[in-house]
Amino acid sequence: MEKELGLILFLVLLLCHKGNTESQTSCPYKCHCFTPVQVLCADERMASLPRNMSSQVKDFIIMTSSLMYLFPHTLKESPQLTKLIFLNNALQSINSQAFEHLAELQELEISGNPWLEHLFMGTFSKQGNLTKLLLNFNRLKTVLPGMFDSLKQLETLQMKGNIISDLPTFLFLNLHSLRVLDLSQNKLEGVKKEMFSGLARLEVLKMNYNLISNLASDTFHNISQLTELHLEGNKISELADNIFFVLTKLKVLNLRGNLLTTFSNKVFGFKATNLKELNLKGNRLTELTSLSSFTSLTDLILSSNQLSTLPEDIFRNVTALENLDLSENQLTLLPERIFNDLFIIKAIHLQKNNLSMVDAKLFEDQDFIQQLYLSDNQLETLPPGLLDSFVIQHTVRLHGNPWKCDCHMWYLHDWVLRNSQDIEMLDRMLCKSPGFLRGRPVISVDRDQLVCRLSKDKMHDLSSCSLQASRDTVTINCNVDQCSPLTVKVQFQGDDGSIKEHILKNELEHFQCSNEATTESPIE
Repeated sequence: MEKELGLILFLVLLLCHKGNTESQTSCPYKCHCFTPVQVLCADERMASLPRNMSSQVKDFIIMTSSLMYLFPHTLKESPQLTKLIFLNNALQSINSQAFEHLAELQELEISGNPWLEHLFMGTFSKQGNLTKLLLNFNRLKTVLPGMFDSLKQLETLQMKGNIISDLPTFLFLNLHSLRVLDLSQNKLEGVKKEMFSGLARLEVLKMNYNLISNLASDTFHNISQLTELHLEGNKISELADNIFFVLTKLKVLNLRGNLLTTFSNKVFGFKATNLKELNLKGNRLTELTSLSSFTSLTDLILSSNQLSTLPEDIFRNVTALENLDLSENQLTLLPERIFNDLFIIKAIHLQKNNLSMVDAKLFEDQDFIQQLYLSDNQLETLPPGLLDSFVIQHTVRLHGNPWKCDCHMWYLHDWVLRNSQDIEMLDRMLCKSPGFLRGRPVISVDRDQLVCRLSKDKMHDLSSCSLQASRDTVTINCNVDQCSPLTVKVQFQGDDGSIKEHILKNELEHFQCSNEATTESPIE
């Protein structure tokens, strides 16, 4: 995918600069010259590099060609190059002296060559000014010790998408200026602390989608300046206490797609004040303990795990949190005050859990929420007042629940009618019961249809209603469910057979009823 995106990017660049192309006599055959200093050669039939390139050229890009080999002195006539890119070619071998004359080179990329398996010692020995080296999506199996020793100015090194299974212990020892290291999508099986010796200025480390299963407790001690650490897609099942203790400047920690069953702030030794993003999606988490030291955390992703319960104080002190994703877990119940400290939260994702009920005060302090996803749970109704605290434009998802469209749904029904423009996939918010409303969109149901049927037990109670007569007054006294819209009809039949009917309805406002309403009141 990244190779395709690179191709598209250069083609767009080609089109944008087409009007500035130099005359064909001054531009190498089968190439395009955007400016006197920029040349792009992209021809599937090109098997060797052009030799008539201007000495003014600084940026040279070769892509989608049939170029298989880089020989010694191939680029001897272009010592002025500062940027050299080989993208999606057919390279199989690069001679160790191919770049010998390119001492001014600052950026070098050799990516997307599916037959390139090895690099020889000394390949980069003359590139002391190089700041960026990209070796992505080749077929590299090994990297030789000392391969990068001469690259003392290197700031970015990428070797993602290869099949490297092991790295020499002190491979990066001399890379004192390195800030970004990407080893993702390889086959690394372990990480040794010596591997990062010398990387005093490293800020971003990506080692995602390898086969890493263990990390030594002092793995990161030599890279204390790290601001981003990407370890997603590995086989890490446990993190030792204090393993990230020295990473006091870390802002992004991505542990997505590992085998962790538990997580707590002990991995930072309770000191993670600068952490902004924590991604634990797709692990096997069954337990979370305190996260209270993550006082700067803004994004927390806990989706696709096996969480069934959460401690009430799990987010205590995490007051900077803006985005919380708890979707695709096994949550059945949430403590009433679990979100109590999240005053500036913008998004809470709870979809695809097993929630059957939520407390009326669950979102009481979340005035600025913009996204609330409660879809695909087991909710039959929502308690009165649950959604009333939101004061700004918001997006809500409620579909995929077995909504029970009876009198207990008056609050939610009224809220849906008032806020229909804020509810996504409203046509999929369907009644599950009662039978005569099954499959109907909630918004299409009239409020008068939201009735609670009297049970057999209640009918038995009605059979014991008392009648009291006093002179010309008859009083009927029955105990009924407070939330039942019961209708009492009294009929008077005259001597001539005519009937006069009087009707009394037990109509109460929806705020008087809730899921727990069991109080009975007399009808007289």
